[in-house]
Amino acid sequence: MPDLQILRTAKVQNNDWSGRTRFRLIDDIGVRCGDSCNPYFPDRYSADTFLARRNHTDLLLAFCGQFPDKVCGIYVTANNRNIMLRAQMPHIGLREDILRQLAYVVGKDPEHATLYDWRIALSHAVRERIVDRWFASTRRTYEEGAKRVYYLSMEFLIGRLLEDAITNLRLDEAAELAFRELGIDYAAVLLDEPDAALGNGGLGRLAACFLESLSTIGCPAYGYGIRYEHGLFRQSFEDGRQVEAPETWLLQHHVWEFERPEAMFQIGFGGEVREAGARAVWEPTEAVFAEAYDTPIVGWQGRWANTLRLWSARAVDPFDLERFNLGDYVAAAAPEALARTISRVLYPDDTTEPGKELRLKQEFFFTAASLRDILRRFDSEYDDIRKLPAKVAIQLNDTHPAIAGPELVRLLHDERGLEFDEAVALARGTLSYTNHTLLPEALEKWSEGLMGRLLPRHMTLIERIDALHARENPTRKAAARANGQVNMGELSFVMAHKVNGVSALHTELMKATVFEDLHQLHPDRIVNQTNGVTPRRWLLSCNPRLSALVTEAIGEDWVDDLEQLARLEPRLSDAGFVEGFAAAKRANKVDLSNWMAQGHDLLVDPEAMFDVQIKRIHEYKRQHLNILEAIALWQEIRANPDAGWAPRVKIFGGKAAPGYVFAKKIIRLINDVARVVNADPVTSPHLKVVFLPNYNVSLAERLIPAADLSEQISTAGKEASGTGNMKFALNGALTIGTLDGANVEIRERVGEENFFLFGMTADEVVNRRDIANHAAKAIAADTRLELALKAIREGAFSPKERDRYRDITDNLAGPDYFLVCSDFADYWRAQREADAAYRDSAAWTRKAALNTARSGWFSSDRTIRGYMGEIWNAGSLNP
Repeated sequence: MPDLQILRTAKVQNNDWSGRTRFRLIDDIGVRCGDSCNPYFPDRYSADTFLARRNHTDLLLAFCGQFPDKVCGIYVTANNRNIMLRAQMPHIGLREDILRQLAYVVGKDPEHATLYDWRIALSHAVRERIVDRWFASTRRTYEEGAKRVYYLSMEFLIGRLLEDAITNLRLDEAAELAFRELGIDYAAVLLDEPDAALGNGGLGRLAACFLESLSTIGCPAYGYGIRYEHGLFRQSFEDGRQVEAPETWLLQHHVWEFERPEAMFQIGFGGEVREAGARAVWEPTEAVFAEAYDTPIVGWQGRWANTLRLWSARAVDPFDLERFNLGDYVAAAAPEALARTISRVLYPDDTTEPGKELRLKQEFFFTAASLRDILRRFDSEYDDIRKLPAKVAIQLNDTHPAIAGPELVRLLHDERGLEFDEAVALARGTLSYTNHTLLPEALEKWSEGLMGRLLPRHMTLIERIDALHARENPTRKAAARANGQVNMGELSFVMAHKVNGVSALHTELMKATVFEDLHQLHPDRIVNQTNGVTPRRWLLSCNPRLSALVTEAIGEDWVDDLEQLARLEPRLSDAGFVEGFAAAKRANKVDLSNWMAQGHDLLVDPEAMFDVQIKRIHEYKRQHLNILEAIALWQEIRANPDAGWAPRVKIFGGKAAPGYVFAKKIIRLINDVARVVNADPVTSPHLKVVFLPNYNVSLAERLIPAADLSEQISTAGKEASGTGNMKFALNGALTIGTLDGANVEIRERVGEENFFLFGMTADEVVNRRDIANHAAKAIAADTRLELALKAIREGAFSPKERDRYRDITDNLAGPDYFLVCSDFADYWRAQREADAAYRDSAAWTRKAALNTARSGWFSSDRTIRGYMGEIWNAGSLNP
């Protein structure tokens, strides 16, 4: 340990039961960290106390009061009734910790350590700093008897955690300096971490943002989900086609999780229901164990840390020794293999009956395990189950955990003896439900046959819940059970005390469409909580150039109060600030261009407009509208190459569900168009098309800071909210979009002059579908559209297989349910407006900066505070 400066002494105040010594500082401490400052101790008890192990040396972290981006290591030496405080530069303490972890955890010396070894050592050093705060947050929650929030989600798209944790602990500078002194490429160490394959798109990324905001705010919370071994899939392209391979992210040691073998529950399926008086006993014939893995999620400045608890499936009897000894080795290992199937893959293809059964098993598996864990924790503190709604808030993130309603009723009624009506009331008072879609296919429905076979007791409880709701509301029209199916959206609504939409438009459409009848019965149940994104990851961490410029202009309070960004607007008259904004964007584009050249052999001009659409591939998101416009633009440029075209790079990213054939055809079409357009010497200086494979959080963190134009072009009325639109606007991209989801609110806040609007409204979409041959009429009225479709149909992009995209062209010329053709002409107009605006670089930069300055409302901190106040009735325990 290097020489440390002695600061001062303080007196022992008292000892506590744990054998730790509590001290009170007598006066301010002077700490030398380059300049004098007064440190702030992030204390778990009060602002002027902290803990140290008695008669030992311990390391605490104190934030520098004068330079808040620095952290001072405070060493505490306890000796009888006095303590000695010493300080050292933070990077020295972190460096020593990294070397210690490298030796004693990884088992390597620096001379032989690989990049992986350094990453594991750094992760453990950072994790140590989180764990103390994690424990302190848990203790504080128990001491205060605080209400806990439980967020149940099929996905948590957390991405890489190392840089996120370093950012929130404010160790960026210390870590970079430590690795510089060690002679190791710090950026390469961070990039060595694989993305956690625990989600797919906006649903999972929203859940991740929410967990981080809950920790930043200091609201006691758990996230519950599944620990997928292989995630969704790793995407690659062969001859333009999507190829799916397993994600093997767990092959590398996942540093952040703690296995909890003591938190294990047996989850049953199938079997019979035996009546036992007024109750029933469910006797499953199949069972698996749910084993818990905990990951601490730390908030800004490390003030609070919550828990992400993921469940992994294990066999109850994992190995049949008798079969093994008979030489039947496959059958001997079959129980474990079948059990683990439940937690292997996110969203298995449910176009087959076995696929449907596996999906329902997954949903019940994690929901049932989570509810038992919640009740176990509740029982450790309280002896009256009727306090449940006062101490527990359970949020259902979409319909995947909708079975929570019947399962909680079963636990309260069958296992705890409450009367059925009271059990339903308690469950309803505890549960709330977020709806994320108006698409009928996404509002899950399970056949009564499958539900009755797999979860027989729950099927009977759903029938009773439905009957009770009918009895309470004799005029109702909707029902959770209809036409031999169980509607999980209706069930979620009936079993929740609050149902929320995720944008203002979406919430109103919920009331008018999918939940119209239930809304009339329960007019106070639906509320709105417009989505948001965490500014720590989606500006501070992913865009350090822009965030440094923002902090220089207005200070750093914006990091946990994003509406402070409004203070940037007066700075737009400062030429130096505007030039800095443009320089940050251009540098980000150069970085992305270099990365694409090195990693994907794609040469693009950073001076061109980067026009980006990154999201799940789906017809309603209309990637085929985007590529149709690219084809039409290619044809126009070929016809008139000297017309002064604004150079443009169209960048796509996203995955199609394995069973979604049409979406996979769209991917192949984009790749085929890219192959032709990029090889065209006439047009390539003006237009490039790029589809980057395996879109994930880390790729989004590269693309979003470099984007100029954000494509948010879904059919109006179909996108519930979106969060990518918010991330792009926050990072200074202009939006081209429809009046759909949160686009409406983004346009209202950034200004209609800084948003390229096109397309029909949600009401106009409904009316247009009533017009016979609407697609054919749109094609006949638009020569550009007709020629683009003709090029696809005649094999311009698939000369060896001219009919390759016949199903796409036939769909667009026929039903065109998502109204690609009807919106094409207006989309073309808006794109040309974007071209004209981009040619005026100064005006474009001002518009981009206004998008950043006016996006402060779209913070997930604001969203979570809305949930806390309007839905959960939960508070913050942040010091």
